[in-house]
Amino acid sequence: MSSVNKVVLAYSGGLDTSVIVKWLQETYGCEVVTFTADIGQGEEVEPARAKAQALGIKEIYIDDLREEFVRDFVFPMFRANAIYEGEYLLGTSIARPLIAKRLIEIANETGADAISHGATGKGNDQVRFELGAYALKPGVQVIAPWREWDLSSRESLMAYCEKHNIPVDYANAKKKSPYSMDANLLHISYEGGNLEDPWWEANDEDMWRWSVSPEEAPDTPTYLEITYKKGDIVAIDGQAMSPAEVLAHLNKVGGDNGIGRLDIVENRYVGMKSRGCYETPGGTIMLKAHRAIESITLDREVAHLKDQMMPKYAELVYNGYWWSPERSMLQTAIDESQQVVNGEVRVKLYKGGVHVVGRRSEDSLFDEKIATFEDDDGAYNQQDAEGFIKLNALRMRIAADKGRKLL
Repeated sequence: MSSVNKVVLAYSGGLDTSVIVKWLQETYGCEVVTFTADIGQGEEVEPARAKAQALGIKEIYIDDLREEFVRDFVFPMFRANAIYEGEYLLGTSIARPLIAKRLIEIANETGADAISHGATGKGNDQVRFELGAYALKPGVQVIAPWREWDLSSRESLMAYCEKHNIPVDYANAKKKSPYSMDANLLHISYEGGNLEDPWWEANDEDMWRWSVSPEEAPDTPTYLEITYKKGDIVAIDGQAMSPAEVLAHLNKVGGDNGIGRLDIVENRYVGMKSRGCYETPGGTIMLKAHRAIESITLDREVAHLKDQMMPKYAELVYNGYWWSPERSMLQTAIDESQQVVNGEVRVKLYKGGVHVVGRRSEDSLFDEKIATFEDDDGAYNQQDAEGFIKLNALRMRIAADKGRKLL
């Protein structure tokens, strides 16, 4: 007899999670609660309700989490300028802690004693979902079907559907992309198919969904004026926007200008290397603009310390430790630094490139009187530089006098 009476499943309404519903009912003899999150994936989520009902589900959650996603997860991450292994803007990674949080909330609301997800045993997402779940509800049971069942291919899933009378849209199934895709308001990822050969050029224009190729982008640049308050974008071209509106707008204008395509081989937390392509037009603009506003508002040592902390912060997000004390500690320091990150940045978007062409702030530390190459009227005494240089060279001069050679 299974000890699981009720389980909350992260449910997309697609083939995999529809099979999981039936498999959970059969294998564990339990009641299934479905949870479908709208985090800006660009697909209608409401049809998941009808699919769940057809599978006998009584408790169905469909939540619009777009504003929470950007406000409480994407924006804090971009205050850190987080980027994994020098390139990846963490689009999939940052969505998982929100989904884990909501799974646990629903489990608490419905009295469920387990949660379930459709992540495979080879990927990072299983780690991210489960680390988050355990951090928020230590005693929760996690059921990961891909680590338990013997269904190892799309064909076996289709056969399972046929055997158990699970409705499948065969017309759409035949049109299914050859790539494994994940989308939210921050990005779309593509894996599998031809991408499993790292030498193959990702030149399939049918694959890319949000952006035109840089070669096909307009010949006239697009200018944006981005307004920041405490490190977050609050307006574009003078128009106030909510966090989700900001990201949706930047995705559209960035994609139209061929911005945000990425092709990388990354190191997964589970140990393997994986090749993936990403479209992150809005995030690409956000990272460039945020660093620009920080360049005139942050103290030098604060900026440099943030840059030292960033790789660790990005690694924590990538590996699934959003709900960890160390990420929280780093976030506190990062957020404190952002109190003065206010002002405007002007960017030029042109054929895949994001170019910063202006930045201004009432909190700017840029002093024109000191920085000028013209007469500074005594604002900076150049003779002070001699003592500064000699003192900084002192340890090296002493070592050289003692006969220590560097060449």
